[in-house]
Amino acid sequence: MSSLTLKQMRYFEALARHGHFGQAAAACAISQPALSMQIKDLEDRLGTPVFERGPRHVRLTAFGERVAVRVRDILRAVEELEELARASRDSLAGPLRIGVIPTIAPYLLPRIIGEMSRQHEGLDINVRETLTSTLIEELARGRIDTAIVALPVSEPGLEEVALFEEDFVLVRPGTDADQPVPAPERLPEMRLLLLEEGHCFRDQALSFCNRAAQAPREVLDGSTLSTLVQMVGAGIGVTLIPEMAVPVETPSAPVSVARFPAPAPRRTIGMVWRRTNPLADRLTAIAGVVRAAGATPVSEGAG
Repeated sequence: MSSLTLKQMRYFEALARHGHFGQAAAACAISQPALSMQIKDLEDRLGTPVFERGPRHVRLTAFGERVAVRVRDILRAVEELEELARASRDSLAGPLRIGVIPTIAPYLLPRIIGEMSRQHEGLDINVRETLTSTLIEELARGRIDTAIVALPVSEPGLEEVALFEEDFVLVRPGTDADQPVPAPERLPEMRLLLLEEGHCFRDQALSFCNRAAQAPREVLDGSTLSTLVQMVGAGIGVTLIPEMAVPVETPSAPVSVARFPAPAPRRTIGMVWRRTNPLADRLTAIAGVVRAAGATPVSEGAG
């Protein structure tokens, strides 16, 4: 059997992950026929099919499942070799792949990207914005170097570094600005607007309200904090947002911002990376930049 190439293994991993030739080809930035040809060549070299092809989706065969485990290990090892080479240089340069959750990315990234580039000349920052669960999976596979998330994630093999804490604030219609701030136990009686399932911020808000995530309720689920704030401005209900989002999201809507008395709901923002990542020392330096940005006061929006 002739040797498989790293390129073929990367294409195999993409197809195994997406289960669709078109999506896998787009992820690999190649044409679908080219991907199909490389997968066919891989199967010819192995001497047996690794995918079961359906009309709309493909799935791994039993042998393909075993191959997938080995391929992921190989690709992770290659990633770590590249990281080791980067760590051996005097400074952090080249691509740095950072994952960020959606309730942090629009508000914190503008404050840290320029500073990271200034302090680490030659750094090529690539940002991936998605949910925590996806970022943890991509960290484990070596697809990103680090992620900025709400802690804890409590995943074996990941280093967690706490950076700063921030409060949640209550966003109400502007007409309610003079009303007393409701106690946490009263929030479930109100029409509480929350992010859709999968967002950790949703779970944190529900925890503060002592409301089970599966409890029936009359509420709108939104995909972004911006949507939630605009719906509050339309008089549909109230919502919670992190304090860093206030200057960005509230000026464009007729809403008021209220802060809860102590102990206010809050979250811990931190960075996570693989314990085996040779770039750990450099990532610790990057964490310092993020920590300083998180501690910098920002101007308020509506209130």
